[in-house]
Amino acid sequence: MEFRSTNLAGAYLVQLEPLHDHRGFFARTFCVEEFATHGLEIGYPQHSISYSARKGTLRGMHHQRDPHREATLVRCTKGVILDVIVDIRPDSSTFCRWQKFELSSANGHQLYIPKGFAHGFQTLCDDVEVSYLISTPYEPGSADGIRYDDPALGIEWPLPIMEISEKDLHWPPFAHSVL
Repeated sequence: MEFRSTNLAGAYLVQLEPLHDHRGFFARTFCVEEFATHGLEIGYPQHSISYSARKGTLRGMHHQRDPHREATLVRCTKGVILDVIVDIRPDSSTFCRWQKFELSSANGHQLYIPKGFAHGFQTLCDDVEVSYLISTPYEPGSADGIRYDDPALGIEWPLPIMEISEKDLHWPPFAHSVL
């Protein structure tokens, strides 16, 4: 795996290094030693998957409040998404900044999202599956979010929003979601 720094402190784009032969390829998607060497989370007690049927579906912007903040390793296993993360750590040098990444089954990229970030994505095709390794079990009482279209952040979604949950439509603006 190749760990590429992003523009946001502590977040990494993790690129697979597939070994190809006549059958196809083999690649590691996680290695405790390599993640530890980079100072990243190595314990993931929760593994989850999401499926979105329709192009233009938006999920986010989600995070968990203390004491249940979570680091997440996200990978698109079918289709393609535009993944967006926002640094919501008030003491961070990249506080209030966001960055976007294209994750797809074709490129195999993974996104390491440290604790203290909001996360969301938009599907860029139909029939999309996304896999998550999550460092903290989900705690409904700590679940929180930020408006996907908050003008204070100015996130640029590439497609019209075709599907979104009622919950995601009603998250508060960023100013109310600081950790």
